[in-house]
Amino acid sequence: MEVEIKYRPSYSIAAVKLSPGETIQVEGGAMVGMSAGLTLETKAKGGLIKSLARKVLAGESFFVNTYRAPAQGGEILLAPALPGDMDVRTLQNDSLVIQSGSYVASSDGVEIDTKWGGAKTFFAREGVFMLKASGTGTLLLSSYGAIMEVNLTAGQTYTVDTGHLVAFTEGMGFNVRSIGGLKSTVFSGEGLVVDLTGPGQVLLQTRSEAAFLAWLLPLLPKSGSSGGKGFNISLG
Repeated sequence: MEVEIKYRPSYSIAAVKLSPGETIQVEGGAMVGMSAGLTLETKAKGGLIKSLARKVLAGESFFVNTYRAPAQGGEILLAPALPGDMDVRTLQNDSLVIQSGSYVASSDGVEIDTKWGGAKTFFAREGVFMLKASGTGTLLLSSYGAIMEVNLTAGQTYTVDTGHLVAFTEGMGFNVRSIGGLKSTVFSGEGLVVDLTGPGQVLLQTRSEAAFLAWLLPLLPKSGSSGGKGFNISLG
């Protein structure tokens, strides 16, 4: 499998070349285009319970799409729903913890786990669910905005707003908390943060979906409103 990321960092798309008979697991809605001969198999991978866990707990698709290349090989184009960057990670018998909305695709040999124990900490505190990708193979991630890497040495701690967290190396120490006291949390415009302790690597996104929605929603016209501040939205 060969992956080329084009048009980064604002409107990235991944061009994935598959060898004859090679497969790739793709998140629903991520396929943009593909060459002739690729076949698609859609199923509830792992059975009903695991599929429900993906949908209800992790916000991922209930069904898993698996594309298979024909005898001559093929190409598939993949892109996330939001504008931003994409990133290719090669796992070698190791694991990466991923913000669920950042998962795009993975090759055979990479297992996506919705039952990672530490996910409960994120989900309970801010509704952010984390997945665990482990094994050996290729992993495609996406972000809202550009992706920035932060490499931490042993014992080094770095604080990240949870809305900007894309992924981090499994095994790193982490602690989800509010920033400052109650006054700071309410009036600073910041929400919860996570303290990550190395060694390991952290991937950040330069924009936050929550921050964008907080800016956008007050500008939208209220239901039944005939005037006032806000945009006029017309569909035709």
